[in-house]
Amino acid sequence: MTGILLGLGLGGFLAVIVYGLNPPKPSLADTLSQLGGPTPPAAHAAAEADEQTGWAARWGRRVVPVLRAWGLPGAGLRRDLQVAEVPVERFLAEKAACFTAGLLAPSGASLLWWLLAGTGPAWPATVAGSLAIAVVLFCVPDLSVRGQARQRRAELKHTLSVFLNLTVIALSGGAGIHQALTDAAASPQGWAAAQLRRALTASDLRRRSVWLELGELGSRTGVTDLEELAATVSLAGSEGAKVRISLEAKAAAMRTRSLAESDGAAQSATERMSLPVVVFFAGFLMFIGYPALQNVLAGL
Repeated sequence: MTGILLGLGLGGFLAVIVYGLNPPKPSLADTLSQLGGPTPPAAHAAAEADEQTGWAARWGRRVVPVLRAWGLPGAGLRRDLQVAEVPVERFLAEKAACFTAGLLAPSGASLLWWLLAGTGPAWPATVAGSLAIAVVLFCVPDLSVRGQARQRRAELKHTLSVFLNLTVIALSGGAGIHQALTDAAASPQGWAAAQLRRALTASDLRRRSVWLELGELGSRTGVTDLEELAATVSLAGSEGAKVRISLEAKAAAMRTRSLAESDGAAQSATERMSLPVVVFFAGFLMFIGYPALQNVLAGL
């Protein structure tokens, strides 16, 4: 009975870790229902963001100044936080809470083991396990933020490709550069499209070149395609025909690269699918062959 309870506790702890690393994604119906819906007001969005703040961020706020004094987060991680739109204070609070939880979980499990079975692991093993789990959980928020930033950069690249294609079509129809950019940015939806429209609006308000704004957007988000686009168009000049040729070449290059990356990702996923099949087949063979092997060994 004690072994069953300890196994259930360990399995629940591992399930919580897996759930934190891979949270469930929204269903396709919920995602489609949000398309074209009204944008929530700022007050409602702020209240919703406060409600979505996890327990880890609420419990670890007191340790945020200490982590800031240690120089956390770094420059690269700070850029990822900016892309993912995650506040630095909440991120550091989650790291502190995860570290504390990882530090106390093995000690609690060891104490429960002593209470149930009257024995348990030695304290050096408990301390080593606590430190190892605490370090692993301390890095979990970093992996989450980097994953979110990677997804948003991929979304920005995809939206930029669509944006350039629509701009080239508008330029071929006789529209001016500014009008073509405005019309192309009005059609896409999502976070990446909002960033492009914000860059166009900032260009109008500051009376600067739109390519400079897009280049700065690329430097802030880490998307090199935007920086390359700004440099290419700046070298091409301000004439409509040259700009259209440059944009058309950049759009074609981005389409080719996107197709190559999609093909590589599909092949990689196919290769990864072979490992579960092999493990499942090995388990099936062990399930079938173990009784026969046991009978043979018992007869010797």
